[in-house]
Amino acid sequence: MPRENTTVWDPAQYGIFGGERARPFAELVARLGRTEPARVTDLGCGSGELTATLAARWPHAVIDALDGSPEMIAAAREHEIPGRLTFRVGDVTDWEPDRPVDLIVSNAVLQWIPEHPDLLPRWAGALAPGGRLAFQVPGNFDAPSHAILRELGRSDRWRAELGEFQRDAPVLDPAGYLDLLTRHGYAVDAWETTYAQVLQGEDPVLEWVKGTTLRPALSALDPDETDEFLDTYRERLRRAYPAAPYGTVFPFRRIFVIATRDAR
Repeated sequence: MPRENTTVWDPAQYGIFGGERARPFAELVARLGRTEPARVTDLGCGSGELTATLAARWPHAVIDALDGSPEMIAAAREHEIPGRLTFRVGDVTDWEPDRPVDLIVSNAVLQWIPEHPDLLPRWAGALAPGGRLAFQVPGNFDAPSHAILRELGRSDRWRAELGEFQRDAPVLDPAGYLDLLTRHGYAVDAWETTYAQVLQGEDPVLEWVKGTTLRPALSALDPDETDEFLDTYRERLRRAYPAAPYGTVFPFRRIFVIATRDAR
């Protein structure tokens, strides 16, 4: 019987590199420019710190935020503002607003949803006239951090436990998203950025992926298997990302899209 995929998210682990992880979100929101949305939805809000910055940026907006992880939402509720900012557990693939919204934000979520190219036009269809859908996803799936993980997960030793989690290309490139959403009638701004992140600490790339990419594997393995897998993965990562006197360089490619609905 196949193992049930029940990924458990750890807000503390995710937050170890909180500043570095926040940079793409800040770039995405900055690209929105001067705007005053009245109704905002954050789909896949995680632990809520970044959603809270939206409430500070737009003090008159009502923000609804949801995430599929009860652990993340429990942490996010520390940032709630009665009547203005609320967090709830929910499946973003089932989301439908009770009325059109001015801005939909989705930060580093869609890579987990294989069918998201079909989902995006439905999300965009929930926008009010002139509304915008803004999202960013990782674009570093060809990087050693991910290529090594796929190789190990598909090996004879780990295929039975981890093979189901190994996907080659879970996202489109900027041109692919531009084509998808432009064909549905939206004006699209799509771009990419690679951040040369300098990470500190021992085995920092491993600690980074423990908060995101590695979560399904960690949830699927028992403790003894986890130790064995991490020992192998750690050694491969050390060779791929050698430490320098100033830290470990971890290139961090992100793909950004803002789709705007016609104002009429």
